[in-house]
Amino acid sequence: MFEEKTVSSQEVFKGKLLRVRVDQVLLPDGRESSREIVEHPGAAAVVPLDHEGYVYMVRQYRKPLEEDLLEIPSGTREKGEDTLECVKRELSEEVGLQAGNLSLLASLCTSPGFCNERIDIFLAEELSPSEGQQDQDEFLNVEKYLFTEAITMIEQGKIKDAKTASGLLLAAARLAKK
Repeated sequence: MFEEKTVSSQEVFKGKLLRVRVDQVLLPDGRESSREIVEHPGAAAVVPLDHEGYVYMVRQYRKPLEEDLLEIPSGTREKGEDTLECVKRELSEEVGLQAGNLSLLASLCTSPGFCNERIDIFLAEELSPSEGQQDQDEFLNVEKYLFTEAITMIEQGKIKDAKTASGLLLAAARLAKK
């Protein structure tokens, strides 16, 4: 439709997690422009819902926002890791659970205006304990809420994280169909 053709691309930063490049592009009307693009390896997130109607989330400090956020368990895919393995690992590491049933809720683009990150969000049911170990540079508290309370927390602005709000609302829609 309105495709932008890449004329040139220059890497300006390469870190442990992210790569940043600046692309010169040819716009549909023939003019040139530049695009700053953050490359991300992709991520997975999970809404762990137990048989009593509780959802497990983590509260952790997020430096870019200078505040702690309440989030569903999530993490970046490791090299060569598929999203199903990533979500199982994060569920175990962050909240010490494993799921008897995992189903994909959605695959979302987090910030397509400047970043290529995609996150797959799953619903985890039939939960049981797991012995995962947290990452050494990750400090978080596990919190559990009634699922209906978590939905209300989105409406009240107590849950601000986009993947968490999306995941909870997608799970609510899925559960309403059952």
